[in-house]
Amino acid sequence: MVTYLQTNWIEITGAILSLIYLYLSIKQKISLWIFGFLCSAMYVVVFFQSKFYADMTLQFYYLMVSVYGWIKWKLGKQNTGYEIPVIYISKCMSIYLGLIFVFVFCFYYFILVRFTDSPFPLGDSFTTALSVVATWMLARKVIENWLLWIVADGLLVGMFIYKGLFPTALLFVIYIIMAVIGYRQWKKTIGKF
Repeated sequence: MVTYLQTNWIEITGAILSLIYLYLSIKQKISLWIFGFLCSAMYVVVFFQSKFYADMTLQFYYLMVSVYGWIKWKLGKQNTGYEIPVIYISKCMSIYLGLIFVFVFCFYYFILVRFTDSPFPLGDSFTTALSVVATWMLARKVIENWLLWIVADGLLVGMFIYKGLFPTALLFVIYIIMAVIGYRQWKKTIGKF
């Protein structure tokens, strides 16, 4: 057990920070972005070592979105005196985000198939594209981000188990449960800010 902890301390620390991040996301606390930044930094290393290259680059995106989310949530409150509200996705936004999803998916799939030894180019590309869109939606407080996370996290659980990333697989099972809770909690707050 001690050897396992010594060998996998980055993954375990990243998983713990990720749980804190998720809890704060559900509670709509701005400090979520600090924990999001820290856990993403840890998972850059974990995913590089596991050859989940799309997920590794996704962590760099998360680092940037953590800064963007912090600023967006902070300025929203400073400008209005209120937290930015939870919203439903609009038809126009869903088309725009759908196009971004397709572009990101195709880009990653092409790169992973042509230039890497990724064990799951299709799954890695699909979950990465979903995660890019869902994270942007979280930063804008679009409630449907939770639904995208349920799909992406469900697929990732299987991929992580296959690669032997058991703490991360367990983390993503918890993510699925928490995404359901997050969706319900956010739904209660629509129109209250």
